[in-house]
Amino acid sequence: MKGFLVLSYLVILYILESLLVGSWTPGLFLQATILNLSIFLGIYAFRGFDNSNLQSLNSSLVAYSTGSLLGALFSLIAILFFKIKLPREVFFSSLFLSSFIFPIITTFVMKKAISLIPPKRYLIIGKETEIGEIIREVEKASMGKVKVYGYMNPSSVALEQALSLNLFDAILVADQKLSRSVESVLETASLQGKSVEFLPLIVEQTLKRIPIELIDKFKDYYEIQFSSVRETPSKRVLDLFISIIAMLILSPVYLVIYLSILLDDGLPIIFKQMRVGLNGNNFIMHKFRSMKKDAESTGAKYATQQESNFTKIGKLMRPIRLDEIPQFYDILMGKMSFVGPRPEQPKFAKELSEELPYYNYRHKLKPGLTGWAQTNYKYAATIEEQAKKLSFDLYYIKNRSLLLDLQIILRTFETVVFRKGAM
Repeated sequence: MKGFLVLSYLVILYILESLLVGSWTPGLFLQATILNLSIFLGIYAFRGFDNSNLQSLNSSLVAYSTGSLLGALFSLIAILFFKIKLPREVFFSSLFLSSFIFPIITTFVMKKAISLIPPKRYLIIGKETEIGEIIREVEKASMGKVKVYGYMNPSSVALEQALSLNLFDAILVADQKLSRSVESVLETASLQGKSVEFLPLIVEQTLKRIPIELIDKFKDYYEIQFSSVRETPSKRVLDLFISIIAMLILSPVYLVIYLSILLDDGLPIIFKQMRVGLNGNNFIMHKFRSMKKDAESTGAKYATQQESNFTKIGKLMRPIRLDEIPQFYDILMGKMSFVGPRPEQPKFAKELSEELPYYNYRHKLKPGLTGWAQTNYKYAATIEEQAKKLSFDLYYIKNRSLLLDLQIILRTFETVVFRKGAM
């Protein structure tokens, strides 16, 4: 449905632009294509097509208008190189349509489409006391399309009797240990057309994270998945390209920040800090100094504990992540990647690995300047928050791909503009 809407919107934009342009030339058509694709990349980056935004017209309007505006502005970088440019009315009409008309249509159509999809009722093999919280989160994230018929710690006879009543649509295996005693019944049910599904698939599809409790329940499966995690040459090539381009484009920004820090609080300009990288090896990470010189004289602290230590320029840099841009050097040197779990200080990494099972899986990949956890979750200062943030990192590590990296890169713009997440 979302793909159909996007194609429909593209057709509408081209029709509108054709009416305004009158006669297309190859150059004008190429500019219109750049503009339209940039607008939709912006909308995608600001989650205009996410179910969470489709539930509220206000949220949809914010996502579409902000994404459209930044996408359109980004398209000007390419359009400025053309001798004969698109008329201004084409630019502003397309922007108005995508910012205000499309979100209204999308919200109405998607709500209607979702309302027509019947909920799927699951008989869950597992204990509600152990996995009930995750299931309830899945129910909410599915917009009511996942429903619980009941929980069962079954014997073969009890499960066969439940199947004979035909009061649910599918069986959800939420505990491998409990399901082993009824494997033959599950196989028979599957052969007879009753859907048998597993909790990891549903949780990852709906929540886009992997809670620690889920790994505990499906430990063998996840151990195999994480054991195959490796850095890929293609990602290194992408990192080199991004870091070189970013350092060239941002060179004037480097100079301005350098002078601002110097005038505000003197030397040093660059803050160097030990972080944990690939395979648990330590490396030196670089940032523009945003805190006073003696901020960590009493030991390492979380960023949320440092509010009173920021310099004047630091308070301006931190919300829009300008203090992070020297890390493009670390990416160029191969110590970091553009996308990956954020590198933690050794002291905190040691503490968290002792408190949180599977924390060291984060070190299977190079740490990143941005990542899935940073674009989906806030700064984490407590163990509970760190566990939630870890669940997003684990999802990325297991499901890493160039497409997911592109999604994270686009969402990073939202994180910076709306000052969300944790970088």
